[in-house]
Amino acid sequence: MELADRVAIVTGASSGIGLAVARMLVAAGARVAMVARGLERLQRVCDELGPKAIAFPLDVGDLAAVARLPADVVAKLGRLDIVVNNAGVHHRGDMLRHPADKLATMFTVNLVAPVVITRTAADVMPAGSVVVNVASLAGKLGVPGSAVYSGTKAGLRLWALAASDDLERRGIRIGNVNPGPVDTGFFDDDFDNVSALTFSQPMVTPEAVAERVMQVIHSDRTALDLDIPYTSGKLATISYLVPGLGRLLRPMLERKGAKAKARYAERRGQLPRSGDAPR
Repeated sequence: MELADRVAIVTGASSGIGLAVARMLVAAGARVAMVARGLERLQRVCDELGPKAIAFPLDVGDLAAVARLPADVVAKLGRLDIVVNNAGVHHRGDMLRHPADKLATMFTVNLVAPVVITRTAADVMPAGSVVVNVASLAGKLGVPGSAVYSGTKAGLRLWALAASDDLERRGIRIGNVNPGPVDTGFFDDDFDNVSALTFSQPMVTPEAVAERVMQVIHSDRTALDLDIPYTSGKLATISYLVPGLGRLLRPMLERKGAKAKARYAERRGQLPRSGDAPR
């Protein structure tokens, strides 16, 4: 896909993966509808990126606003060619430590909102357009301590792969990018409840994930399902297909992850080394 003068929506665009994707899209000549909740930070980022980045302050948990977003973007920017469903929320740890409404919010933001925005976008996107979901390796293999999050990302992946047939009839492609742990600060606010198993896998940068998103955008294939890191994706697939092997490997991975978590905490100045035991 040639990106000059194309228009993209990127949710969760004010930081992390969303901001990295937006930077790449703007650098390639696209105009980007930057979607995030906090107007002040969002506007500051748009000012930094220049006139091709346009702020659309919105909480993706507001499904009525999400449903209107594609038409609002077309009304303001003239067209819509790309949707990147990146916004997400993760309430970590044992699901029983959270009230039911917080768990439901994860489904609303991580799964329902992408379905809603994709459905309404499909009515205004021309043939040749593309939708990209930032899912997770947790959606390929349930992660203890991230039960509901894993469920939302599994649902997102499988919905997109099944919906590819429906969208293809309108000439619209859809694909997933499934990152492992990403060094964005996404888990810093609840560091104690980030599982050691999460840290057992190599951490990638937001820019590396954004490059995979751009790969889906530029591809002429639909139903792409790209893992990053590649080896972690293969490990998740094998553990899913052979559950006994996953259970066998888990203690070793948790020991490895606990050490990696302690190193990360020390580097970020979050917790003393002695405070990080396997979880």
